[in-house]
Amino acid sequence: CPTYKDQIANLRDLDGAGPGFGLLGYPVLQAADIIIYKANVVPVGEDQLPHLELTREIVRRFNNLFGDIFLEPEALLSDFAAVPGIDGRKMSKSYDNAINLADSVDEVARKMRSMFTDPEKARMGDPGHPDRCPVFVYQRMYNTEPGRLDEIRVQCEAGALGCVNCKLEATEHLLEKLGPVMRRRRELSENLGYVHEVLRQGAAKAR
Repeated sequence: CPTYKDQIANLRDLDGAGPGFGLLGYPVLQAADIIIYKANVVPVGEDQLPHLELTREIVRRFNNLFGDIFLEPEALLSDFAAVPGIDGRKMSKSYDNAINLADSVDEVARKMRSMFTDPEKARMGDPGHPDRCPVFVYQRMYNTEPGRLDEIRVQCEAGALGCVNCKLEATEHLLEKLGPVMRRRRELSENLGYVHEVLRQGAAKAR
């Protein structure tokens, strides 16, 4: 995998030594986590496809040596396999650009207000380009009002819909869909005894 080869080369350049076991061992541990449960599909994001391909390669190699033992898992991608963060890059905790299920409603609203938009639409009245705008991705994900996406596209391209109003509408629909999940998460965070018991039962079943 070029990604891992590049990382290994970079590590050698930095300190003159070889990589630690974690860099090489992690893909094997990841493969074990998947194949031990006989998973035939793995829900992943677009950026995780190379990681899953390493698992598939390990399975193919193992089966070639020892017989047809493990399933070769396929990727299960949703309609939104790549979700932008509030800065327009891919959403990632390491980039600090994510909307988290632990965020409050106010925090989600604040993040959405600060979200990057179409760089060519500097002011109200400028024609927009919805397919280049991260906010429109959120509209597509969460705005299920019949016909509304087409209206947003037409209004944006005509310069009739400002970015602030578009963000507000996207925020409303996002919170409508994620609100119940966020509330359930808060409930569970206040009942850790139940969470630990579920984990204990799951571990026993997995064993």
